[in-house]
Amino acid sequence: MIALIAGAGMALLLTLLGTPLYIKVLIRRKYGQVVRDDGPTTHAVKSGTPTMGGVVIVLAVVAAYFLTHGILELIDARNAGITASGLLVLLLFAGMGLVGFLDDFIKIAKKRSLGLRAWQKIVLQAAVGISFALMALNFPDEQGLTPASTAISFLRDTSLDFAFFGPVAGVILFVIWANLIVTATTNGVNLTDGLDGLATGAAIMVFGAYTLIGIWQTNQACGLPGQTNVCYTVRDSMDLALLGAILSGALIGFLWWNAAPAKIFMGDTGSLAIGGAIAAFAILSRTEILLVVLAGLFVMITLSVIIQVGYFKISGGKRVFRMAPLQHHFELKGWPEVNVVIRFWILGGLFVAAGLGIFYSEWVVGL
Repeated sequence: MIALIAGAGMALLLTLLGTPLYIKVLIRRKYGQVVRDDGPTTHAVKSGTPTMGGVVIVLAVVAAYFLTHGILELIDARNAGITASGLLVLLLFAGMGLVGFLDDFIKIAKKRSLGLRAWQKIVLQAAVGISFALMALNFPDEQGLTPASTAISFLRDTSLDFAFFGPVAGVILFVIWANLIVTATTNGVNLTDGLDGLATGAAIMVFGAYTLIGIWQTNQACGLPGQTNVCYTVRDSMDLALLGAILSGALIGFLWWNAAPAKIFMGDTGSLAIGGAIAAFAILSRTEILLVVLAGLFVMITLSVIIQVGYFKISGGKRVFRMAPLQHHFELKGWPEVNVVIRFWILGGLFVAAGLGIFYSEWVVGL
């Protein structure tokens, strides 16, 4: 528990103190946000605001993770140390952040609202996602437990296992499944990141939930003395909890500068990295379907875009919302941006609370 507090505190300080320094560098280089022409007119004032803030988040999380483990090694050499699951989360987190960085940098360099071409983005994200998925099925521990499994999970692995179709087909289907989750979460966070602090605050709550889930899975791990009938076979659950705390801390420090009026935006660097980390937590903690509830705000906003685009094509030009994603619909209805953000944070908190309630209730009922 001390490690979680230390890691979160370290990450918070790194972003809280590092972000203003990074803002000065971006301003000096004139790396500012290019606002979309088809967005709300009230966003025109945001043009030129420093972006690519996700760089600070990624660096702070990676540094805090390794520094925390380094300190733990000095205090107690018997400490479990860096784990395969922890490194896999960082791989997907930093890998997606790199894709986002390339996208952001092209936007800034060419002074346009579009960065990487769609096919380039898909190829790069697929390369990172496939690498993550394949490695997640390897690196068994002493009990033979790998970071991920080919089974579809809800609150734990279910009986629906891709390996039913054979080992090779099982791996292929799992890779496709994992990449669907990664694509959904990265796009969900990216679409949510349209108002000052909205995606940052919502992500803090999701990572906080995965911190609690990791702690609970550690305390109720299968094989512990006095274990009940309900237990969890999750590899490196405490290290996942540590990373959840570190990510929450880093985002809290960043939110200080990202809250309205934002001094910096996270850009695709941050939104894709955060989406990748959320996907990694869902897969490695064996809570893939539960993610739909925990990240309900991101799901809701993504669905608003799907509904808007689908209805627009079917109806021949009509719209369900004044603008999609959903947060812009309420802006155009006259809600102040801060009101939209706070009310959506409340919704995000309710989704997280519901997800944690489902997770805990299953354990209680199963006793």
